[in-house]
Amino acid sequence: MKVWQCTVCKYIHRGEEPPEKCPVCGVDKSKFIEIDESMIPERPVRKVAVKESDPVAASTAAKAAPEPPKKQPPPPPETGFEKIKSLALKHHVHPVSVHTPNGILPIAVVLWILAWIFDSELLAKAAMINMIFVVLAFPVVIFTGILEWQKKYQGALTPVFKTKILAAALTTVSCVISLLWYLFDPTVLSSPKAFVFILVNIVMVAAAGVAGFIGGKLVFKD
Repeated sequence: MKVWQCTVCKYIHRGEEPPEKCPVCGVDKSKFIEIDESMIPERPVRKVAVKESDPVAASTAAKAAPEPPKKQPPPPPETGFEKIKSLALKHHVHPVSVHTPNGILPIAVVLWILAWIFDSELLAKAAMINMIFVVLAFPVVIFTGILEWQKKYQGALTPVFKTKILAAALTTVSCVISLLWYLFDPTVLSSPKAFVFILVNIVMVAAAGVAGFIGGKLVFKD
């Protein structure tokens, strides 16, 4: 049986032909390449200790041990902005940083709704403070998201990535509108426009959920 790998998201498919469309990122079959089974990284196997008193087992283990790989010459050192981008990709800054808006936004929306229901200025201010933290996190989230999309997924523009980009943009715009609206009109939750304000926030958290769901699917491939 042949083994095929998506060159965009690294999804593995086994069969005589590659799938018509990648089930993870949505690219067509032309983005699949045939690879050897041995190219698929294996999970690390726990080593079993061999007693020194068993020379036969020790000799067998020594023969079975793979030869250490030959050292490759190190790549030229990166400097400046390129080094920052490499470190961001290496240490998965985007999936780490995106937890800030994804975790805080639902709390902020709940606080907005409670402030609206109970006419509480305290809850409204708490929601505002949460939104400020989200807006401050957006530059890092957006920059690392674009970087990861370009480097890791080759800037693919399949429906999956278009949906994720649209959801992320909608989240950002809705969040900024919500925060600025409250800052310029602190009485919005007690005005006739309160329902529209709450609706903007609900759209925001729904879009964040869509973007997070697609991101998790791309990472875990299921």
